[in-house]
Amino acid sequence: MPATPTRREQILAAAADLFARHGFHGVGIDDIGSAVGISGPALYRHFRSKDAMLGEMLTAISEDLLAGGLARVEQSETPAAALGELVRFHVDFALDDPALITVQERNLGNLTDPDRRRVRALQRRYVEVWVDAIHAAVPGTTEPTARAAAHAVFGLINSTPHSRRLDREQMARLLRRMALAALAAAVEASSDSLIHSG
Repeated sequence: MPATPTRREQILAAAADLFARHGFHGVGIDDIGSAVGISGPALYRHFRSKDAMLGEMLTAISEDLLAGGLARVEQSETPAAALGELVRFHVDFALDDPALITVQERNLGNLTDPDRRRVRALQRRYVEVWVDAIHAAVPGTTEPTARAAAHAVFGLINSTPHSRRLDREQMARLLRRMALAALAAAVEASSDSLIHSG
């Protein structure tokens, strides 16, 4: 049985939903308080500001993605399995937390400078997990191709909040198949690059 969310987690979830629908600047502290059944000023017992709320939200997403990605690679027995698990993990995240993806895409510029630097650093490390996994699973893939493939797959999977038309399991299967097909295309791209450079 999943743990009951803390009041802090409830506030962040409500804020994520509101930020995704109305934008960071379109949401007031009273709107967030109303969504969780408390007054706006009462939120200040949990967060010092709306900026702090956004910073914690996007930092937590980035930390969870990095930790989850590393765990899946470490627990996989083969490079191909590791890449498959990374795809499954990111697809599950996209389908289960679409509001967070939307907030992350649209509101990075609204973070304070320290929070933005931290989030960007975590995001870069997550990309490297994918680049290393692609290298290991697809021998001969060049580093630029592996990096481009990782970002292309993120774009494909992260488009889910804007394009979901199927039920959860159907969408998960479709996204996994499409992501793995896109990664397989990295082999051809690397081969073409090596042929033309040779």
